[in-house]
Amino acid sequence: MTMRWLSAFAWRRACIGPILLLALAGCATWHEPASVDDTPLRERAVSATNRGVQVRAAVLGKDDTKRMLGADLANTHVQPLWVEVSNGTSQTVWLLRTGTDPRYFSPREVAWSLHSTFGGDSNARIDAWFDKLSFRNPIPPGTTQAGLLFTNPDRGTKLCNIDLFANRTLIPFSLFLPVPDDVGDPRFAETQYRYPEYAVTDYHDAGAFRAALERMPCCATDSTGTVHGDPLNAVFVGKIDDLATALVRRDYHGYTRADDLSQRFDGRVPDVVLRKESTRAAPATWLRMWIAPLRFNGEPVYLVQIGRPIGGRFTSPERTIFILQQNVDEARNHFVQDMVYSGGLEKIGFVNGVEPAPRTRPNTTLDGASYHTDGLRAVLFFTTRPLSLTDVEFLDWVPYLQPHESLDEGADDNANP
Repeated sequence: MTMRWLSAFAWRRACIGPILLLALAGCATWHEPASVDDTPLRERAVSATNRGVQVRAAVLGKDDTKRMLGADLANTHVQPLWVEVSNGTSQTVWLLRTGTDPRYFSPREVAWSLHSTFGGDSNARIDAWFDKLSFRNPIPPGTTQAGLLFTNPDRGTKLCNIDLFANRTLIPFSLFLPVPDDVGDPRFAETQYRYPEYAVTDYHDAGAFRAALERMPCCATDSTGTVHGDPLNAVFVGKIDDLATALVRRDYHGYTRADDLSQRFDGRVPDVVLRKESTRAAPATWLRMWIAPLRFNGEPVYLVQIGRPIGGRFTSPERTIFILQQNVDEARNHFVQDMVYSGGLEKIGFVNGVEPAPRTRPNTTLDGASYHTDGLRAVLFFTTRPLSLTDVEFLDWVPYLQPHESLDEGADDNANP
């Protein structure tokens, strides 16, 4: 028995020793940067000025993150953002972090991800360094404040909101920031498509505009233009800055996947792709947007696909292809509700235009997935925030908020938004 116990003890020592050494070695994986040089960020920063306040912002790439934070944060799914605010007003202003990202990471939260089990003083130095580099409120009159925000990642272009709050005042900014690590990746190349002016019709009559929307194609197509893709079940009206502000506020981030590029309108891949991810990083809702050859009172018009994958938030983020969930109206209606809370939605209406398909006779999309729909498009008019829920106007086009007959007996009880 004694020999067996000694043998077990020796085995434990042999195993615990290397584990302890690895844990202690973890303390040496982080080194405090010798200096912080934000010159590369300033050189590529995007700036804007509004009501006496200037903001500048840039996304940190992997090299910037290692140089300034002493570690690569790629595996943590955190995207650091450098922000500078110059307050030329007579009021103290505060940057609202949740306006930039509703699920932003605190500096200590990100620092903790770099801690080692027996880090001790090293862990404390990491905490202090992240605190030092983070953006600090408030910004008094006549001063400039710069620092880092820790956000969820966007790909290609980051739609960045910066909301500054003062006494009874909100000063909003919407910036479009290149993501350095995605430069040269064709999946994230912006199309920046613009129709020639002669090809665009600007409508000033609501009735004529509604009729034009109903004449738009029901669906996207494949690259040949002959096979129907997912339905174009929404229309956005408004400046891209106002759209971006509302969407980011409700946690939509830019991320294009290979299967997005199979959907075409007018022969083009989507101009913008956004996703709202679950806490498991699974893409719960996607938006594919194309600029349309229409305007309404001078405002741009986008045709949009709103969809969710089968499995929704329980879908594995490791999947390479996501199959459209059959009830596309549910995804559309949930998105409308989301935008009601965005503070940037001015009007909502519904029009015909998507081919109706009951459950018993569903439509089919490119990958063979089937879907059913009432055939309606949600038309959302965006404007500069902030608005309240009571400011939202419902257009009496298709009276969708009133009880209406379902396409079949198996329709969901929550078919209305």
